[in-house]
Amino acid sequence: MYQLIFFFILLIIAYFVGSYIEKRHYTSIIQREKELNKIPAIAIKTPVEGKFHQKLVLGNVTISVDYFKRFLATLHNFFGGRVTSYETLLDRARREALLRMKAEAKAQNAILVMNVKYETASIYKGKGSSIGSVEVLAYGTAMIPTRHQHNA
Repeated sequence: MYQLIFFFILLIIAYFVGSYIEKRHYTSIIQREKELNKIPAIAIKTPVEGKFHQKLVLGNVTISVDYFKRFLATLHNFFGGRVTSYETLLDRARREALLRMKAEAKAQNAILVMNVKYETASIYKGKGSSIGSVEVLAYGTAMIPTRHQHNA
């Protein structure tokens, strides 16, 4: 009986703590998306016209799923259907990786990131086939304007 009570207490704590952390992360993501919206990140490969220096830029993040979401995913795996608890995990990871890539591009004075790609991997498996942590890598080519030097 104590084990069942302990399980439900952990589940309740995980729900509130996980929800708080997720909301805080989404707030941070939305704020930084507004700041970095000036740097477009596009999947097109065709180079833009003009004189540019090109540099590879990366954004990498690893996010872990909380105990409550893992429990919900286990139920979804048992009964079937969309695993929405993992969808928010992947959404946060992709957006965070893109923001980190854009921040690196901004630090290089880039005006655009082209040929943007994502790589996603599960880096930790929990019991069975449940996901524990997901890693997302966003990468692309930063287009940095070259500076013209005028000789007098």
